[in-house]
Amino acid sequence: MTQGAVEQGIEQVDAVVVGAGLNGIYQIYRLVQQGLNIRAFEAGDSVGGVWYWNRYPGARCDSHFPFYQYWFSKELWDEADWKERFPGQVDIEAYFNHVCDKFDLKRHITFKTRVTAAKFDAASGRWIVSTDTGETVSAQFLVFNSGGLSVAKAPPYPGFDTFKGVAVHTSRWPKGGLDLAGKRVGVIGTAATGIQVIQSIAAEVGHLTVFQRTPNYAVKMRNDRITEQDLSAMRASYDDLNARVHQSFGGFVYDDEPPMFDDMPEEQRTPYLESIWANGSLKMWGNTFADAFMNPEAAEFISEFVREKIRARIKDPAVAEKLVPKDYQFGTRRVPLENGYFDVFNRDNVTLVDLREDPILSVDPTGINTTSGHIDLDVIITATGFDAGVGAVNQVDIRGRNGVSLRDQWKTCVRTTVGMQVHGFPNLFMTMAPFAPAAAICNVPVCTDQQVGWISDTIAFARAKGLKTIEPTAETEAAWMAHHEEISEPTLIGQNRNSWYRLPRDDGQKRELIAYMGGLVQYRAACDEYRNSGYAGFALT
Repeated sequence: MTQGAVEQGIEQVDAVVVGAGLNGIYQIYRLVQQGLNIRAFEAGDSVGGVWYWNRYPGARCDSHFPFYQYWFSKELWDEADWKERFPGQVDIEAYFNHVCDKFDLKRHITFKTRVTAAKFDAASGRWIVSTDTGETVSAQFLVFNSGGLSVAKAPPYPGFDTFKGVAVHTSRWPKGGLDLAGKRVGVIGTAATGIQVIQSIAAEVGHLTVFQRTPNYAVKMRNDRITEQDLSAMRASYDDLNARVHQSFGGFVYDDEPPMFDDMPEEQRTPYLESIWANGSLKMWGNTFADAFMNPEAAEFISEFVREKIRARIKDPAVAEKLVPKDYQFGTRRVPLENGYFDVFNRDNVTLVDLREDPILSVDPTGINTTSGHIDLDVIITATGFDAGVGAVNQVDIRGRNGVSLRDQWKTCVRTTVGMQVHGFPNLFMTMAPFAPAAAICNVPVCTDQQVGWISDTIAFARAKGLKTIEPTAETEAAWMAHHEEISEPTLIGQNRNSWYRLPRDDGQKRELIAYMGGLVQYRAACDEYRNSGYAGFALT
C-alpha cells in the first residue's frame, strides 16, 4: 500500500485507542492532554469495560477502599463518593461515567463499534484500522486497552446450544436483569465470578445446582460502609498514598511489613494470620509472610489455616471436603473474596456437583447430563472464565511488518516487551497484556496508571524526535522474556500448572505464565530504564 493509498479517502489521526474501560479512559485522557488527534472505539454503548459488561448479581470489586480509583487527578479524589469498602458494579460504572463527563472524553469515543483488523503499512509507518461498521482509519499509533479478562470462554459441553431455557454467561448479563425467583438454576464455575453469583442468588431461586470443577480458597470479605470521616481521610491522604502505592508490590499500601515465615515463632503464626484474616481483604493473599510465594512451608501453613476456615463454615463434612482445595496451595491461583458463599451449601435448596467425580457429559433442551444422571434446569449461568491475557487482542486481525499475523504468532509462542509492545509490530501498544504485573498480579488502577503513563511518554518521545516508528528489537524482547521467566517461574504461582495465569494450548496443556512476579517496583524500574535511556534496545526510525 502506498502513502497515497493511505491518505486517499481514509481519516487520518495520530492515534487509535481500542476499548473504553478503566485503561482506555485514562489512555484517551492522556493522549488528548498531549494534543493528539485520536479516535477511540468501544464495543459497548457506554464506557466502563468489564464494569459495563459484568452486571451479574453480586458483581463487585475485590480491591479495597480507597485503592480502586484513578490516581492521575486529585480533583477526582476530592469528588469521589464511595459507599462501600468494596464498591459494587453500579457505583464503579457510575464513577467511570463521571470521569468521562468531567473531562469531556466521550466525544472521542465511537460506541457500539468493534475494531476487526489493523494492518501496518511500512511505507507510511502507520496502522490502517478497520471496524465492523465499515469505517477505516489511519493512525501512527495504535493502543489496545481491550482488557485482559474480556473475551468469555464458551462452555465446552456438547449440546449446549440446544438448551431451551435461559442460558447466560456472567459477562453478558442483561441490563434489565433476570427473573430467577423460584427457578431451577445451574451455575457452572466456582471461581471469583461464580462465587459472587452463587452467594447472591441462592436465597432467591427455587433450587440451585452448583457445578464445581476446581474448589477455590476464598477469603471472607469485610465490606464496611464508607463514612464521611473515611472519605475525608481518603482525600487528606492522597499525596502520601499516591507516592507509596506506586512503590508497592501489587498496588496496595499496607501499614506493616510482612515478616519472613521462619523469623516468626511458631506459636505466633496462627494468631498473626487471624489478625490478617480479620482485615477481610486481599491482604490475606499479598501481605502475610514475605516469602509466601517462594517458601512451600509458609504456603502450606497459610493453606491449612484457610482450609480450616472453610470447614468451619459448612455443616456437612462430606460437602466441606469437596469445597476444600487440597491439590494446590493458597495464593497460587486467583484468590476470591466471598461474603456468604460457603454458607450457601448449608441451604436445603442448594446442591453441589463435584465435576471431578461426576463430570458433565452434555447439555440437552431441558438441562444438564452428568455421569450420575440428568438435572432439570430452567436457567444455566456460565461463570466459565475468559481467554485471559490475549483473547481481546486476538479477536482483531493484527498484521505487522511483512504482513505477519500477531494472532498466528501467538498461537505457538506469546512474547512481549514489558507486556506493552511486540517486536515486529511498530507503534503498537497494549495494556494488561502478558508478562507485566497488570496481566494478573496487581491492583488494576495502579498498574493502569503506570502502563498508560509509559505508553503516553513513549508516544510523546517518538513525536518529539520526529520518529516514524518505535518498537523493541528482537534482542530486547528476548531479554525481557528471559528476565520474566527467571523471576516468575520459580515462584509457587509459577509452579502451579492449573491456573488461568498460564495460557492454554489447543491440546489443553498449559504454556506461558502471563503473571510477572517481580512486583510493581521492579517492573517500573525496568520500564523507566528504557525511557530514561532514550529507548536503548528499541528500533527508532
